[in-house]
Amino acid sequence: MNEKHIQQVLEIEKQAQEVQEKAQREAQELPRAAEQEAQALIAKAKAEAQEEARRIIAEAQSEDQANEVLAEVERKNSEIEAKATTNFDKAVTYVLERVIGRA
Repeated sequence: MNEKHIQQVLEIEKQAQEVQEKAQREAQELPRAAEQEAQALIAKAKAEAQEEARRIIAEAQSEDQANEVLAEVERKNSEIEAKATTNFDKAVTYVLERVIGRA
């Protein structure tokens, strides 16, 4: 019976040694896994930030372009109004001369 108890103790010690070795391997792997996960999170956050920056820049450029187009349209509108006023005066004079000349 002593030999049976000795075998059980040896088996228990062997299992304890295996559990301890496994725990040490896992403990050594944890920092590497955590580092990899942290790097993945950083890369994801960086990609999302870059995409957001691109979107903001595109919106700003689009808004700037719209403002430029609006300014150009307003400038051309002012030119057309000035020409129309000048042409209107000439047209009124022409019509009056024609009407008076016919009367």
